Amino acid sequence: MTFSEKCNRIFWNVCLDYHKHNDVDACMQNPYKTSTIEYSLYKKCWIDAILWHLEDIICNPKIESITALYIKRRIDKSNQDRTKLAEIIDCYFLDKYKDVKVASNLNIVAESPAKIIDSLSFSSLKIYHTQQKVEHIDTTPEQKEKYQAKLDVLLRQRIDLSAELDKLLKAIEAGEKGI
Repeated sequence: MTFSEKCNRIFWNVCLDYHKHNDVDACMQNPYKTSTIEYSLYKKCWIDAILWHLEDIICNPKIESITALYIKRRIDKSNQDRTKLAEIIDCYFLDKYKDVKVASNLNIVAESPAKIIDSLSFSSLKIYHTQQKVEHIDTTPEQKEKYQAKLDVLLRQRIDLSAELDKLLKAIEAGEKGI
């Protein structure tokens, strides 16, 4: 299994797990051991799922000011947590590839593995929500067609992001690129 396949499987499971509750206050039930990369990936996507839904809440034009302020602070805290997890994920790769002999003409990557993983996480959420719209019983045929077209694009983007991540990791492992 490639690393992107691992990410996509974990992220999809988070989407399913979160939507069992569909509640921004639901407790994360991370099935992975705390010190593993899988745990960090699951937690990363869980935070993204919460953020996705907090953004929906705060965009409600009828939201009360005090509630909006509370939600805004939660969003800010969640974004800090996302940033910390991205650092943890990049540190995982730094440690994993610390003994790789690097080429003298090494190219440092513009996007770290964690940045691509972040995009994959949100991609899973977009795919999940768009698929729900395609499958919704009250969706008109015209809406269904529009959502299906969007879903097709999102699925293609996930394939491209996955390939980009795996290609980057192979280049890092070969000493052709540095983190």
